Amino acid sequence: MNISGIVVQASPDKSAAVQQKLTEFSGVEIHAVNKEKGSIVITLEDTPNNVPSDIMMDVQKIQGVLAASLIYNYCDE
Repeated sequence: MNISGIVVQASPDKSAAVQQKLTEFSGVEIHAVNKEKGSIVITLEDTPNNVPSDIMMDVQKIQGVLAASLIYNYCDE
């Protein structure tokens, strides 16, 4: 099991579109959103269909995302 906590900083006017795009990724769950600042807190769980580092790179490529920062990572058998 590999779970990562990530803060996504989006342009506030693109926040809703970024949230929609995030829901399309396997293993991603949105936990908190600050629409005024464009901050989105997500967790990314390792699944058989994704590699967390690849998903993190894909998140950073979403139009409207300014940055995605790994805040927490948990690994266990």
